[in-house]
Amino acid sequence: MSLSKADFVIIGGGVVGITVALEIRRRQPQASITVFDKENQCGFHASGRNSGVLHAGFYYTADSLKAKFTREGSRKMAAYCESRGLALNRCGKLVVARKEADVPVLDTLLERAGANGVRLERLTLDEARKIEPRVKSRGDCLWSPDTVSVNPREVMSALVEDAHNNNINIVTNCAFVARSNDTLIFSDRKVQAGFVINAAGLYADRVAKQFGFSEHYTIMPFKGLYLNAGRVGTVKTNIYPVPDIANPFLGVHYTVAADGQVSIGPTAIPAFWREHYKGVQRFSPREMTSIVSQQAGLFLRNDFGFRDLVIAELPKYLKSTMIKLAGELAENVEQDGFAEWGPAGIRAQLIDQRTNKLEMDFVYEGDQGSFHVLNAVSPAFTCSLSLAEYFVDNFAIDV
Repeated sequence: MSLSKADFVIIGGGVVGITVALEIRRRQPQASITVFDKENQCGFHASGRNSGVLHAGFYYTADSLKAKFTREGSRKMAAYCESRGLALNRCGKLVVARKEADVPVLDTLLERAGANGVRLERLTLDEARKIEPRVKSRGDCLWSPDTVSVNPREVMSALVEDAHNNNINIVTNCAFVARSNDTLIFSDRKVQAGFVINAAGLYADRVAKQFGFSEHYTIMPFKGLYLNAGRVGTVKTNIYPVPDIANPFLGVHYTVAADGQVSIGPTAIPAFWREHYKGVQRFSPREMTSIVSQQAGLFLRNDFGFRDLVIAELPKYLKSTMIKLAGELAENVEQDGFAEWGPAGIRAQLIDQRTNKLEMDFVYEGDQGSFHVLNAVSPAFTCSLSLAEYFVDNFAIDV
């Protein structure tokens, strides 16, 4: 194997890895920066498979990193898309109550919006129907005018192009294998790095363990599937249910993409291996043994309501279940022609093994030699430009 050197090595070419590379370049014009990704293109996993919704930032408690960076991150990403001529749909979002118990949560979300400096309006159902005539709710609705949609693959392509134009070396089809003292071993080369950034997504915990981090954490994969409508423009805005604010999943909702295409979803089905996208593709017996064993324990104890989640999620493999749930948000769902499943995405959800609970916020660890982004789930895509600044600020070296 050849041996090379780089001032900064980034493991993982998703939106976090590429935006961090660009932020380092902004601060250090002369540094050598190399991004490694095991796939044949950057953004193959969550960064290119998410809904493309830029969240406004009213779901999160004011003391969280998600609250701190979602509002500004959304504005920065929308401005970036405009400056690069990328698709941008300022379609907004309605949040509706499916049952009476949801109504008090509207007040909680309004309080969080106020604390986070996010625009959020309370509307009567009649007022909401002036925005989307088909919307349903058991009471009032919330209107988020600053929720927008972009094309995530288009965004990733633009960011990668920016990286190339800024002399950032991107190496694809090259997987991280191990660390040996100050040398990183990849599938076809060895690299001596001045500083290492781990943005490996589904494998961030495994990479971190090579550096002595993620001692108490592990990634639990959840599969997200959307059903696509047969035509564009069946609804005018995103329609989301009031979420269960005790867990990080937002429930089945109507999503309006950058091009106006409408989908319903996603699922949050526990996956049996980390890249369990479809059938037995990318099957890993070792991963399945470990993950299913952990899931069995969570199911028996019902930690964080895992058993309830599994029971609720598995029926969503049926299109009829998804359409029924969507029918709680909008009238005449059947007319939309939801028939085709879109490509699956996998949520790399971090679990604290000390408490057997899901991590609700972004999580990172590091020292003077490396920095590890362990939990970068939604809304990390929304936050990415602002989050990259924060991560680089928190490197244990002078960048």
